[in-house]
Amino acid sequence: MNIIECDIQGPLIIEPRVFGDERGFFFESWNEAGFAAAGLDLKFVQDNHSRSQKGVLRGMHFQNPGPQGKLVRVASGAVFDVAVDLRRSSPDFGKWTGVVLSAENKRMFWVPEGFAHGFLTLEDNTDFLYKCTAPYAPQFEGSLAWNDPAVGIEWPLDGIEPKLSAKDATGLSLDQVTAFP
Repeated sequence: MNIIECDIQGPLIIEPRVFGDERGFFFESWNEAGFAAAGLDLKFVQDNHSRSQKGVLRGMHFQNPGPQGKLVRVASGAVFDVAVDLRRSSPDFGKWTGVVLSAENKRMFWVPEGFAHGFLTLEDNTDFLYKCTAPYAPQFEGSLAWNDPAVGIEWPLDGIEPKLSAKDATGLSLDQVTAFP
């Protein structure tokens, strides 16, 4: 696999080795030994799958305490996936990085503990899959405002208004969230 560092410390873009021919393709989306050899010694406790229509924005979510690291990918469709550093001790605190993940490019995105995470669906019927390093704990979930000007995420909205859940529509500003040390 090919690992690409992002413009902030922590998140990584992972390009798996894909084997394909006229019948289709095959790739390993997770191999504990292979990831450990690449410096990502991860233990996952939960797998999740969501489906969304074009224009749905989910995020920016985090858990504190009980932070989750997430290995995310798209099985069908495409998303613009974003991580925001919420670690106050980090030189990148409050900065974001984003990547297009699609069924076509087969890229994965590692979002470490201490980051808010979210995505905008770019196509209808997008299936988004992610592995988590900690179980979901709704009592500790936080939501950073997807449009906080202090963070300045450049969502590829192309003039449309994103479809948000009630929780995501009321996310907190960077100075209001319970950040990590």
